[in-house]
Amino acid sequence: MVNPNRGAVGFNSAEFEQKYDRPSKSQLKREMTALQELGEELVSQPKDRVKRVPMPEDVREAILECQKIKDHEGRRRQMQYVGKKMRTLEEEEIAAIQRVIDSWKGASKAETAALHALERRRDKLLADDGALTDLKQQYPDVDVQKLRTLIRNARKEQAESKPPKAYREIFQVLKDLAAGAAKANPTPTDAQDDDEQTDEE
Repeated sequence: MVNPNRGAVGFNSAEFEQKYDRPSKSQLKREMTALQELGEELVSQPKDRVKRVPMPEDVREAILECQKIKDHEGRRRQMQYVGKKMRTLEEEEIAAIQRVIDSWKGASKAETAALHALERRRDKLLADDGALTDLKQQYPDVDVQKLRTLIRNARKEQAESKPPKAYREIFQVLKDLAAGAAKANPTPTDAQDDDEQTDEE
């Protein structure tokens, strides 16, 4: 039945449609939670990293301030403020921040994989004398005599259950070799990181 007073009250169907176009409460809550978590992710990062993220200065200041606070309650209040500041960002700004965080996670995975590869190589050096020859072929500048001594000492440490001093030193030698090779043949990402460091200097 048509309500004869409907026109007099001032409602029309267009107004109802407009009203229901708005996001639901649960959707808004999800978005607020996501922005709060994004803020927490930034607070957990080193200060130098946060300074390089593209974002408005007032948002960055709120994050850096939160990092300084040690008191639990004070930090919780500041974290809420960070969340409030995050909600002032435009969609493009949020997407830019998310891209940077995703790139950090990708880099972290690559670093972890590289470290595991070095650990496997160290274990191979201890288990197989031929592995040192392979290493020499890949890195002609390696100090074979020093490495041979470290391998011998590491095997002795393991046999006698001694602290793994030489074992750790082998890892450092391998890490330095890999870092030297990466500098000599930088990937585009490495080159970009070097450029960023140069810009900061």
